[in-house]
Amino acid sequence: MKTKKLTQLALLTAVSLVIFVAEAQIPPIVPVPGVKLGLANIITLVAMAAFGRKEALAIFLARAVLGAVFTGGFGSALLFSLAGGFCAWAIMAALYGVFGKKLIWVTSIFGALGHNAGQLIAAMLILRTPAILYYGFALAAAGIVTGTFTGLAAKAVVSRWEGPPQEKIGK
Repeated sequence: MKTKKLTQLALLTAVSLVIFVAEAQIPPIVPVPGVKLGLANIITLVAMAAFGRKEALAIFLARAVLGAVFTGGFGSALLFSLAGGFCAWAIMAALYGVFGKKLIWVTSIFGALGHNAGQLIAAMLILRTPAILYYGFALAAAGIVTGTFTGLAAKAVVSRWEGPPQEKIGK
């Protein structure tokens, strides 16, 4: 891996981690447990557009593990973060090839819904009850709103990205 690319990926990982830790300090904006903006996902989307799916996955995994270290969220919090985040990444990785950078905000909405689905499945397995799935309606509504917000923010960043001339965004 070239030094410049490695440096840019490390910087995106650090920014993602700072956003994640800062957001963890913000009190909930709605009285529904588990609903948050997911601002660190902006960086995952930017990384996917700028570097590719594998690099975006690496940034997400580093953020999830280091975020657990810095916020004391080892255990179930890390499990939920990994389950939701991996589902979100998988959906976004598949849809980015369809929608590209112009509709990255749509990819983000589906990623947010995938994140919620991953967390609900993890909760269902841990609690051993499918009743938790009723909570999915509230999470889906929140996911559409937050996914739109983070997607539009990612689109704004991607449109202003100044990467090396040979590495154009939107591959």
